[in-house]
Amino acid sequence: MTRLLRRYGPGAPGPAIVGALFALCVLLLPAPSVARAETPLDLDATGHITDTVGALGRRRPQVEAALARLAGRDVQLYVTYVHDFSGRTGREWADATADRNGLGPHDVLLAVATSPRRFAVSAAQDSGFRADQLRQVATVAIAPALKAHDWAGAAIGAADGYRSVLAGQAVRPPVIVPGSSDPGGSGLLPGDRRFWAPVATGALLCLAGLLLRRQRRRRARRRVTVVPFRTPVAPVTVSASTEPGLARMAQPLTPLPDLETEASLNLVATDDAVRTSAEELSFAVAQLGEAATLPFAEAVGYARSELAAAFRLRQRLDDAPAHDDDFRRHALDEICSRCTSANRRLDAEAAAFDRLRALKANAAVVLARAEDAARALEPRIDTAENALFALRRRCTEDALAPVWRYPAEARDRLAFAGAALEDAHTGLAEGDRDRAAVSVRAAEAALSQVRTLAAAALRHAHELNGSARRLAAALADAEAAAAGRTEGAAFDLLTAVRREAACERTDPRAVLRRIDEAAAAFDDLLPPDDPGRAARSHARTGRALLAARARVSGARDFITTHRGAVGARARTRLAEAERHLALARRDATEATRAETLALQARTAAERDVGVYGVAHSAPDTTRPARALGGALLGGIVLAGLLPATFGGGATRGRLAAPER
Repeated sequence: MTRLLRRYGPGAPGPAIVGALFALCVLLLPAPSVARAETPLDLDATGHITDTVGALGRRRPQVEAALARLAGRDVQLYVTYVHDFSGRTGREWADATADRNGLGPHDVLLAVATSPRRFAVSAAQDSGFRADQLRQVATVAIAPALKAHDWAGAAIGAADGYRSVLAGQAVRPPVIVPGSSDPGGSGLLPGDRRFWAPVATGALLCLAGLLLRRQRRRRARRRVTVVPFRTPVAPVTVSASTEPGLARMAQPLTPLPDLETEASLNLVATDDAVRTSAEELSFAVAQLGEAATLPFAEAVGYARSELAAAFRLRQRLDDAPAHDDDFRRHALDEICSRCTSANRRLDAEAAAFDRLRALKANAAVVLARAEDAARALEPRIDTAENALFALRRRCTEDALAPVWRYPAEARDRLAFAGAALEDAHTGLAEGDRDRAAVSVRAAEAALSQVRTLAAAALRHAHELNGSARRLAAALADAEAAAAGRTEGAAFDLLTAVRREAACERTDPRAVLRRIDEAAAAFDDLLPPDDPGRAARSHARTGRALLAARARVSGARDFITTHRGAVGARARTRLAEAERHLALARRDATEATRAETLALQARTAAERDVGVYGVAHSAPDTTRPARALGGALLGGIVLAGLLPATFGGGATRGRLAAPER
């Protein structure tokens, strides 16, 4: 722009400027109507919603929350909004899209065409839904919403309807919130001429303003007195009070290493906020029910989706560290932006959440419920500890190591919860409801981790027992696959595994994995049409999926209960492991990737905890010190020993603040 002005002078805009302004004016001319159609398309890879017409708008988080609730029932609902079905019937279009994207038997696709206001549902015959159930949900929960142009309500109604069917409950009609009759033709989407008209007008005005400003500066320079050569001239600076404008934008970029650190800190803080918010939300649901807490569940669902996108970007950077600096900067900025969005949504709901729970007013009720939970958890810790001790005779130390300290850590968390409950009683007796609320919230968080640690130890014991039971069948499959072979790498591996399985103490999960590796190596040597090969492969796939689920669950439990020390790398690997585990339903090869990532997550998290230091867990440390150290390690209390609460970074330590 400056070069053009210099070329043609201040007196006239010049042909280049006129040409630029003319090009912008062309955007304002009416465009010929174009028939829009959507062929079967690729679904959005980052989520379950593909909205090509902007039908959902601000209600997208509500739909995401409804889909997340259904996912808890092991059914995935995918929703897509298009302008029309390209001349096909809705069923043909939905089935073609489902096939194109490889949807599995537990995946359901709801396709909505906004212009003809039609919809179709694609579900596999072995989806678990009967035809009459699908019709009932379509008639009761989807069609009424679309009749009123409630595009989001149709998806919410479908998700809640399928969830009701799975629970054996009646399907309820959705709450109707009418929307735009033709969102794809509203002119609010990029690409629509009516959208670009005001944009082009604004750009034209900006160009004209810059041109006039340039002309004034040229005229002003002609009137300036010439400064003698030797007179020192102060350098031009832009102060913090500079008026908004182009000079304000000329700020130095954050150095990449600093931006890397900022993104990592944002990921850790946002992950903590989401985990804590989801945890306290579960207490609120138990206290008040799902209907009363629905807006907060939607907020947590939105924050989770933003955080998942941020973790995905971080994983991409880790997978390809050779990206150029511009790409890395853009990705890191996007990570920070996603984290900020997640935190703001949680912060926005914090005050309403406090009013709903009324923890200070209901401290006595919540305290009684927490004491009941504490009494029920104590024998559960004993059960987990006894289960681990019983396995010592048959399992190696390596097999038990991931959870061996969990019962002791659970007792430390329980001791912290007991002290907090006692302090809450004191606060209530003295009429100090603020103190009681702070203490009872800390106790809730500690009890949640007690439950997680005890359940993780028991689950690990069950997994070891299950792996031991599956050893015989896996070994028989490997022997069948060997088919009399007595040499080669696969035979050597099978021989070594036989000896390991015969030992008095083994790691059943590791032995089972190596047996399956040997069997797979033998099967690769057999012809594809071998009668037993497919059955053995199917059995191995099932065992691999179980192993991946166990590994991901173990990493998740460790990071959840040690998050006060765990950094961004471990959390990123866990998020990616969970994503691949979800994909393993349709592609069994994803299970191996999920297990590998979960192992990396656990290893990185244990390294972080080691650096953090666990001196409080030494045998000679007093129980109160161990209890407080465990609460800090678990992220139960924040700096200043305030309990973490529902909310984002700006509100999650608010509970002890005085009321206004």
